[in-house]
Order: sequence, then C-alpha cells, then structure tokens
Amino acid sequence: MELEQTLPLLIKARAESMPQINIQYAKDESGQFIPKTYETFFKEVQIIAAGLLELGEQRGSHIGLISDNRQEWLVTDIAVLSIGAADVPRGCDSTDKEIAYILGFSECTLSFAENPKQVEKILSQKAQMPLLKTLVVYDKIDEALKNKASSCGVQLLHFFELHELGKKRLGKNPDEILREIDKGQRDDLATIIFTSGTTGEPKGVMLSHGNFLHQLPSLPLIADLKPGDVWLSVLPVWHSFERIMQYVAPCYYNGIAYSKPVGSIMLADFKAVRPQWMASVPRIWESVRDGIYRNIRQHGGIKKILFTFFVSVGTAHAYMRNMTLGLLPNFHRRMRALDTVLGCIPWMLLTPLKALGNVLVFNKLKALLGGRFKAGISGGGALPSQVDKFFSAVGITLLEGYGLTETAPVIACRRMNNARPGCVGQIILNTEVKIVDEKGNSLPPGHQGLIMVRGGQVMKGYYKKPDLTAKVLAPDGWFNTGDLGMLTYDNEIKITGRAKDTIVLRGGENVEPAPIEAKINESEWISQCMVVGQDQKYLAALIVPKQDALMAFAQENNIPIVDYETLLQQPEINELIANDVADLVGPHTGFKPFERVFKFKLLSKPFEVGRELSHKQEIMRHRVIELYKKEISELFE
Repeated sequence: MELEQTLPLLIKARAESMPQINIQYAKDESGQFIPKTYETFFKEVQIIAAGLLELGEQRGSHIGLISDNRQEWLVTDIAVLSIGAADVPRGCDSTDKEIAYILGFSECTLSFAENPKQVEKILSQKAQMPLLKTLVVYDKIDEALKNKASSCGVQLLHFFELHELGKKRLGKNPDEILREIDKGQRDDLATIIFTSGTTGEPKGVMLSHGNFLHQLPSLPLIADLKPGDVWLSVLPVWHSFERIMQYVAPCYYNGIAYSKPVGSIMLADFKAVRPQWMASVPRIWESVRDGIYRNIRQHGGIKKILFTFFVSVGTAHAYMRNMTLGLLPNFHRRMRALDTVLGCIPWMLLTPLKALGNVLVFNKLKALLGGRFKAGISGGGALPSQVDKFFSAVGITLLEGYGLTETAPVIACRRMNNARPGCVGQIILNTEVKIVDEKGNSLPPGHQGLIMVRGGQVMKGYYKKPDLTAKVLAPDGWFNTGDLGMLTYDNEIKITGRAKDTIVLRGGENVEPAPIEAKINESEWISQCMVVGQDQKYLAALIVPKQDALMAFAQENNIPIVDYETLLQQPEINELIANDVADLVGPHTGFKPFERVFKFKLLSKPFEVGRELSHKQEIMRHRVIELYKKEISELFE
C-alpha cells in the first residue's frame, strides 16, 4: 500500500477523494452525536493552521496540547503538523509541575488547553515556562482569567478567536496552508510525547510522520476496515496507542466517535453510534466482563445457570476450534495435523450447543455493543487470560497488540483471520524483531529473552537526551524495548515480563516504582520495600519492616509476641504499616491516585546481597518476583 509522505497529506487526499464520508462524531450540548465530514474537517484544519501562522508559529515550532479526547484535538493536531510544527501533548490529569516541565523543556511558545482549570495550572507555574506567550482554550473563558493571564505575560484566546484569525488570513491567501502541507517530509518531527515519569525528569519521545505512517499499511492484514466504519474513542488521546487510532481511522475512510471510559457512558454511546471497532486497554475490557457477571449474579436462578453453562461451552468450543484450525501458539513446533485430529470432533459436537448459546445468551450481549461491532483492539498492558477467554467464548473478537511509545506504538498485533490467544500477534510489515540473551545472542522461537525491534516506527530519540537515547537505540537501528518475551514459529510474540523497572497497570498507566519505594522507606517502621503490579488493576508492595522498631512498638502497646513472624500477622501491626504507607503515598504528597499502594505483604527476612539485591545494593526486581511469586500472587487475588 502506497501512502502519502506526511499525515496532513494523508488527510488532504482523503478529503479530496471521499469528502462526504464522516470523520468525526462528537456530542453537542444535548448529548446527541453530530457528524463532521472529511471535507469540513480539512477546511477547519486549514483555518486553525492559518491562525497559528498569524500568531507567529512556524515550521519547527513546538506547540503544547493539554487536553483529553475531543473533536478539536485532532483538528489541532493536524493543523499543527500542516505548518511543519510538532505538538507536545498531555492529558488533563497531569499535575501543574508536570505540565510546566513538559512545556518549558520542549520550548513551547504557544499551547492549547482544554479548559480554564488547565490554564490555571499553567499560569501557576509560568516562571518555569519563560518562552510561553500564548494559550488557546477550547472551553469558555471569562475576562477575569484573561486578565490574570495578561498579568503573567500570556495572551489568552478562545479557540473561536483563533479560528477567526485563521479565517481572515486564509481569505487573503487561500492556498497558503496547502503550500505549507506540500513542504512536509516523511522524517519531519510530528510530536514529542513525554513518558509518564515520577523518577525525576520524564523523557520526551520524538516521533516523526514516518513513524506513525509506517504502521498503517499493516491494518488490512489485521482487520477488515471498510469506508464509513466507526471507531469509539475512549482512551487518552495523547497516549501513543489512541494516537495511532486517530490516524488509522482517516487512512481507511473511517470515523471516530468520542466517548469516555465510564461504563454507563460508554455503553450508551455504543447503542447511539453502533461502532464497528474500539481500541482500549485491558482494564476496560475487564470492566465490561465484570459488569456482565455482576448483572447475571443479581438475576440469579435459571438465567445464571444458563449463562455459566454456555460460557463454559463457548470456552471449550473456542479452544477446540483454535486447535482444529491451527490457531494455538506454536512455540515448540506443534504437530498441526495431530491438533486437527484431536480438536475436530469435539469442535463439531460443541457447535450446536454454541449456536444455542448464541440464541439464548450471547446475541443479547452483542446487542449491548450496538449490533455492528466487529472487533476490539487491546493494548497498553497484558490482556488477562480469563478476559481473553470470556470474549472468545461469547463470540466477540479481541485483537491483542503490543508496542511502546518509543515505537509509535505498534510492533505486533493479532489478526482477525488467524488470531491466536496466548500471544500478542504477528509482527507488522517491514519490522524486525529478535529475542536476545544477556550477551546479545539471538535466541530461537520458544526461548525467553530481551525483545529488540528495528523498523520505521522506532522513534528518532529522546528530546535533548542523547545519552538516554544511546542506551536504548543502537546506531544500526535496533531498539531495546526493555521487555522480555519469546517468538513463535509463526513470527508472533509472547510477552513474559519486563526487564526495565516501569510498571504498566492494566489500565495502561505507567508507574515508576522507585520514587514510591523511596517514599515508603521514609517510614520509621519500614526498612525495605518493592512495589509490584505489572498488568494488575492496582499497585501492591512487598515490605521488609524494621524488626527492632516493631518489637519495641509491640511491647509498648501490650501486643503479644510469640515470635517475629507471628507478630507480623497481628492486625495492629498491619494497621500501623497501612496507615504509614497511606500517609506517605497519596495525592497530598504529590502522587497520582493510581500510584497508591493498596495491598502489601510483610516479609520477616530482609533482602540480601546476592539474593534479592545486587552488589550495588539495588533491588533485582525479576529475582524478587521469582522468589516471592506466591506472596505476590496472593496480593492480587
């Protein structure tokens, strides 16, 4: 598939070839979805781009974009790219200090802000952003806020005012933005996405137009996209996963309907829009499954019995189907002919029961998704096996994928025609992946090692961080993902763990454990700790208390001491530790809600050098995970 060289050129071509297809669906004040055509969208892009030129922005500028999902986001994004600038996005859940660092470090002179609250955050830290001169706000603003901004040396405009500036400029020079778009090159910088980091300064991932465009030709192999199909957008759009979906949709003449990852809102929007597709994180798919189970338990009786029975039938039917059709992961050269023989008869016997389950149960569930839903794409964390099996059992296709912000983000994804559970799919076109051991030697399929990737989606580097770039990106183009995994004989990837410290929760949130651990270690009762939670709903921790301090506390408070291990099980001791952890790690100490530690396990023996600790006294996380597998598992039961 031959694609245009930049994202604005792609949008321009789609607007010219199918101008009346809808690219966006957004709610008006009454909550009704209003469609917008490609033709109208591209005209808006040109107007906003002209407005940016009028305000002094130019090719090479960096422009902030502090907003959550909404139709104006994509208009702004393509407008920024149309003049050869790059956007620096972030969500509204960011703290004022995070925003200040991001906009200041990336040298933004102008930034968009979703609402007055984001403006207040930015103005409170204006000293950290000396180059910032202009803010453009999507929501309503009042004169008081404009005056406050002015006193800080910032011009505050509403999005409509920028629109009027651009409209006036285009009236004098109608083809100006078209000429700017034609100047674009595939390797031009498109965005700087700062990774979520609480270990000091976050890293700015530089992604080009080519990085995003590299992935788009693989989509026909993954999903059957038709002109006019609709995607429901629920993930934070500044994340690279949802970001690529904003380009997948227009590439294939699809539309995007903006919703929220809230069960009641999302399900209502499913019925209203009747989308064919949705990309989301495992937590959302899990919440859909859990909501269905809660509903069934509340009804009880025969409905619960039938549901449980047919889910079991559907699970077995899906497994036997996969076995028969050769859709089980092939790590060790499976005997496909034997699989077919063993799976065929059970599959045939279960098919009538599965058909009955469709009539009595599963078709009603599919109706909740609008009746036209083809498949969901899951990324941003590992999809739990029970969730994967459930959707497979009821006949709703989930295509799990894998990638990182640094790879814009897609490296691999399951394909609809041969989606194999137990792995994250086949490597996309024109992308190389190798699994290496600790010495850098390539490993054959079925062997675990470090995942290395090379391809057109790999980032340009970390903004103004050549030393950090050199640590992960080799001169020959191989990128160290920091993830552990293995390949199958069908060129698919299975993720088995993370070699780097970053924890990715099931909702896609990136958590750096080190600052949380450092804060917890400030407790007078705690000696060591390690935060865990990879691919889980929440964070937990293994905690080594200070034995002498706890023994003294127990004696002072008349807590019986049989032995130290028994003491650690006493509710008074656990409450003492829980209160301290809650006091140390929370919003009041600068941590985000998802960075809270919800459960912990007290360990009676300290971490030792050569066992849990390196010779530098650093925690060897994967060693701890292996040694305390049982205890960690119990924390998430």
